Amino acid sequence: MLSLTRTWAIMAKEFVQLTRDRLTYAMILLLPILQLLLFGYAINDDPKNLPTAVLVQDHGAFSRSILTAMQNSGYFDVVTEARSQGELDRALERGEVQFAVIIPADFTRRVVRGDRAQLLVEADASDPSATSGAVAALASLPTQALVRELTGPLAGRASGAPPFEVVVHRRYNPEAVTAYNIVPGLLGVILSMTLVMMTSLGMARERERGTMESLLATPVRPLEVMVGKLTPYVLVGLIQAVVILIMARLLFQVPMSGGWIALGAGLMLFIIGSLSLGFLISTVSKTQLQAMQMSVFYMLPSILLSGFMFPFRGMPDWAQAIGQAIPVTHFLRVVRGSLLKGVGLENAGPSLMALALFVLVIGAMAMLRYRTTLD
Repeated sequence: MLSLTRTWAIMAKEFVQLTRDRLTYAMILLLPILQLLLFGYAINDDPKNLPTAVLVQDHGAFSRSILTAMQNSGYFDVVTEARSQGELDRALERGEVQFAVIIPADFTRRVVRGDRAQLLVEADASDPSATSGAVAALASLPTQALVRELTGPLAGRASGAPPFEVVVHRRYNPEAVTAYNIVPGLLGVILSMTLVMMTSLGMARERERGTMESLLATPVRPLEVMVGKLTPYVLVGLIQAVVILIMARLLFQVPMSGGWIALGAGLMLFIIGSLSLGFLISTVSKTQLQAMQMSVFYMLPSILLSGFMFPFRGMPDWAQAIGQAIPVTHFLRVVRGSLLKGVGLENAGPSLMALALFVLVIGAMAMLRYRTTLD
């Protein structure tokens, strides 16, 4: 017979056990809230106010009206006016802007004469989803931007064919192949997932089995333990990276434009940082289950807020601030910049510095935390 008294006693015991495990209890409450906030507020596959650089060689009224119309569309935010084509190229390569607009010197004259005036728009199409909405908005620009200017003697230019043509040049991924953006991004997600989890679970497993006590009884210093335990996983991470890059080229034909020095530096910093984070998680968690939960708690924003699945610039400011603190964000910029754009150390410098800072901070916290457990 089923005893309600004994069943109630077991239920009460489980509730008490659950509330005593504060980390698990916090994860149960925080994960649904985090998912709701991220998917409800932070995720946006139609980004607006994309940073745009302009090179204006014709400073007439037509040029001002076109730039105003682009900003009024909501998709373009003119943040800088370049002085040469080289400045535009560097801004695109560094990822500082999403679009570069060039208004040629003879633009006004060609519009007035009806002589096939053209406006050149260069788009950083390494992430096709980030530019598709803005590029689609450019289709209405020729018929709407100069409505007020083409009056009187110029009214004939507004009634016939469009007064000018918008030529869109999609750079780095002209055919808008999604795999060119997703597959390099997978390198950061896979490395982060495997290295953080392997390190945190490995250390927690030693604590559960009692082998950590034997290690603590030796005269080994915290830094020596950390270096000794993480070094083999560095080799594992490098092997994973090489395999992923080879498969990306052979199976998905991902471009390999160069930038190997920047890619190698970013890869080493990211691997060491991920392993250090796993080591830090292992010093906080008491069981393998807690280590797994904390790793998942880290992976969720890493996938959603890093620009891997959704355009980074489409997120609100608070979500972008969180994303800037995630190492996956900066590593994805290094990987995509190296493979698709061929950027070197100079253009990848800000992202590499962010990864180096993450390694220093997380490494120091892991050593201090491990030293505390020794005490």
